[in-house]
Amino acid sequence: MDDLDARLLVTMRAHPRVGLTELARLLGVARGTVQARVEKLTARGVIEDFGPTVSPAGAGYPILAFVWLQIAQGRLSEAVEALRAVPQILEVHGTSGQHDLLCRVVAHTTEHLQEIIASILASPAVQRTDTTIALSTQIPYRMEPLLENR
Repeated sequence: MDDLDARLLVTMRAHPRVGLTELARLLGVARGTVQARVEKLTARGVIEDFGPTVSPAGAGYPILAFVWLQIAQGRLSEAVEALRAVPQILEVHGTSGQHDLLCRVVAHTTEHLQEIIASILASPAVQRTDTTIALSTQIPYRMEPLLENR
């Protein structure tokens, strides 16, 4: 990834609804260059999607929690399949250390969160959970500083 790719990505994030012609104008390059770069970045998996960023709170899920899981030995695939069936689990990451998985979970209320955790624990593959509720977001997900300081 070169400087133009980084500038293109920063511009696309700053102006998510702008077309290729306008991106080219903002970057001072030909439209064909922008189109080729976008296609290349998409094919390489750098650009993952073009959909809108949806706010869970805006969609009715104001509770954000991080749930750490300890998984029974040899039952990771089973646990992941059980987690995949819970729509309020937005992401699951395999981790090192004391816990095996980290889940980003949203809920309508704390009572709803408790129900979600109970459903997670219903899987025999999950031995234990440890939950932290986020009180606020101090730095939201961001890419611009990373791209601008390569």
